[in-house]
Amino acid sequence: MKRSLLIILSLSFALIGLQAQTGKVMDNLSMKSKILGMDRKYAVYLPPDYETSQRSYPVLYLLHGAGDDQSGWVQFGEVLHIADQAINSGQATPMIIVMPDANTGKRGYVNDMKNEWRYEDFFFEEFMPFIEKSYRIRAEKRYRAVAGLSMGGEGTFIYALHHPELFSSACPLSAATGPQNVEALKNYRLWGVAAEATQQQMEEYFRKYSVLYLIENMPDNQKRAVRWFIDCGDDDFLYEGNSLVHIAMRKKEIPHEYRVRDGGHTWTYWRASLPVVLEFVSMSFHQF
Repeated sequence: MKRSLLIILSLSFALIGLQAQTGKVMDNLSMKSKILGMDRKYAVYLPPDYETSQRSYPVLYLLHGAGDDQSGWVQFGEVLHIADQAINSGQATPMIIVMPDANTGKRGYVNDMKNEWRYEDFFFEEFMPFIEKSYRIRAEKRYRAVAGLSMGGEGTFIYALHHPELFSSACPLSAATGPQNVEALKNYRLWGVAAEATQQQMEEYFRKYSVLYLIENMPDNQKRAVRWFIDCGDDDFLYEGNSLVHIAMRKKEIPHEYRVRDGGHTWTYWRASLPVVLEFVSMSFHQF
C-alpha cells in the first residue's frame, strides 16, 4: 500500500513539474548596428527546455505594430504565457521567438526612399545573423518563420516576398498592405517617402514595397515557396487591403490560408491569433 502511494505521489509530482514548465522572456536586450548607427533593442522568448537541453531550435521572428516596440508582444501579446501553453500542450513545437524593435530612430521595417535609414538591410544583414549566432537556432529556411501584426504584418509580407528563400512560413495579422497606387504613396505614413521625390523614384519605391504589386508580379516558381496564413478581423480598418491581397493570391493561384474572424484592430484579436500562428509555423517546421 505504501509503495503504491509513493508511486502515485511521485507521478503526481512529476506531472506537476511538467505542467509548471515555463519558458523565459528577456525584453530589453540590445545589439550594435553599423547600418543604423545605433544600438538596437530586441526581445526573445526561449522555450521551456532551452536551458536544460543542448538541442537547436526553430525560430519565429515576431514583428510588432506601429506605436509599440520590442516589448509589445511581451507586455500586451502575452507571448510567454501563450507560447508556453502551446508548447506544453503539444499544439506547437518548442521554438525561439525573436521580437525586434522597429520604433526607434524611425518607425517601420523598410528602407526609406533615400536609402539613408536602411532598416530592412539591418534586419537581414546584421540582426538575423547576430540572433542566429547568439542562440541555438537551426539557421535554415525550413526552420525559420516570420509573423507580425499591423505594421509588423506589412513587414511580414514584405520580408517573405523579398526573401522567400529564407522563410518556410509567413503569418501577417491585420496587416497594413501599403498604398494601392503610386499617387497615394506620399500620404502613406509607414514609409519614409521623400517630399521632393521624383515620379520615377516613387514608382520604383512602390514596386519595391507594395504588397499587392509584389504578389501580382510574383514569379511562378515562387508561388509555393512560402506557406501563408493571413488573418484579419471583420471590423478591422485594414480589412480592405487584406481582402484585396487574398483575391490577388487566389487569382495568381498562390496557396494560402485566409481567416476572417469577429473582431477589430485589437490585442484581444491578436492574442487569439497567436496560438494558431504557433501551430501553423510548427507544421511548416515539420513539413518543409
